[in-house]
Amino acid sequence: MSVLSKSIKISVVILLLFLKVDFAKGQGVIIPDEKIGLPATTENWNGLYLKLRFSDKWWWYQENHYRRRSSADNRLDFVGRMSQLYNRFGMTYMFTDYFEVTFGPTLVWNFAPERGNPEYVDSVLEPRFWHQWLLTQSVGPVKVLHQFRFEHRFKRNNDLGAEFNYTDRWRYKITAYVPLNKPRMENKTFFIAPSNEFFFETGKQVWNIFEENRIYTAIGYTYNNYMFFGGHMWTYGPTATPATYRNRHIIRLNVMYTFDFRGKRKPLTRDFAF
Repeated sequence: MSVLSKSIKISVVILLLFLKVDFAKGQGVIIPDEKIGLPATTENWNGLYLKLRFSDKWWWYQENHYRRRSSADNRLDFVGRMSQLYNRFGMTYMFTDYFEVTFGPTLVWNFAPERGNPEYVDSVLEPRFWHQWLLTQSVGPVKVLHQFRFEHRFKRNNDLGAEFNYTDRWRYKITAYVPLNKPRMENKTFFIAPSNEFFFETGKQVWNIFEENRIYTAIGYTYNNYMFFGGHMWTYGPTATPATYRNRHIIRLNVMYTFDFRGKRKPLTRDFAF
């Protein structure tokens, strides 16, 4: 068994142990037997990713997202209402070429479903601390990423007078970068990147430990220090109301910029991870 395979198995075991710490559903919540599926909604997420390499081991990592969602009276317009301003920052330490750890803060502004309505706070800041393990492997020309991300969140809804609740979120994502016009991921490569991510959440007010599943297929192109990618993402998961589930169709458009302060460039395959 390879070192990478062992690392993945150990990571899964540790993740499951974490989940067992607070597996209880919300206290005093009555959950109906029949599930209710809400009509699909649409959103548009636009993201900027920044990776700065300071040394052989240390990187700066940053994400800034501008997210909108469909109008209250039109579920198919994608951009009718403001949704979130999402900012993630972190320092990355590379243990090996195939395993790295990132940690840092996240600041998210969540906007009210009806801006201007006096029953809502127009925007609420949701602070988080996050850390992740990223394992990389090559399967022929395909680059595969295993991302284990952990988020510790202080969140509340936009209702006037709502209180903050602390929750832990546990995420696993598998992504494959498939080059289309090159033998591997390198400069001037067209690629397709399908991914599947599972979200779990624990906390006193959480009625369902399963939070969401996101299936995303991106197409993209690498050019010098830039990577341009975008595509369609479908999500499915429970809402705050017991036994009620939502699903969303999201158009994502993104740009990543990578810069190496060491004055030298290694193969670009090491840099393409989001």
